[in-house]
Amino acid sequence: MADFPSKVTTETSSPSTQSSHQGGNSLRGLATQVSSGMDNSFVRSIPAILMIAEIVLGLLHWALIASTPYRDTAAYGWVLFVAVTSWLFTLILFFIILFRVQRNLSSVPWTLVVMVYFAVVTVLYLTAFITNAAYVPFFFYHGHLGAAAFFAVVVTIAYGASTFFAYLDWRSDGGNAATNTVPT
Repeated sequence: MADFPSKVTTETSSPSTQSSHQGGNSLRGLATQVSSGMDNSFVRSIPAILMIAEIVLGLLHWALIASTPYRDTAAYGWVLFVAVTSWLFTLILFFIILFRVQRNLSSVPWTLVVMVYFAVVTVLYLTAFITNAAYVPFFFYHGHLGAAAFFAVVVTIAYGASTFFAYLDWRSDGGNAATNTVPT
């Protein structure tokens, strides 16, 4: 049998020492906790780059729509509604994925939810683009509205690409939730 070592040293540290090693209340500790909770591989992926493009270009789109006197035509209310709500939900979804919140909500089929979200927003943005482009020649502010129509079509294409990548992710995840629950 192996002999027990003759000298055993046990060291304990005080709670203040432990909290300083773990970050405690300092700004460095907060930055460490936030960066450890972030999904750095997601930021470098094509879907994340597309989401960032959708957020930036969507913000430009709804800022251009909001800066014109769109109240004369009710259709621009629809364009503004689609632009603002999709921008907000995309921003929320980006942070959910970035900070891995979806791992805490494992009962939600996230790949399916993301795919359906991007598909619905693509269709809504397509209708907003068509509405925006149809009314451009009828207004004095056709420069703003023309630029908004351009950004709307670019954002629509970005959402379509995100839908494609979400579809690929959904297919690689098994595609159908019912097939994943069948025991093998």
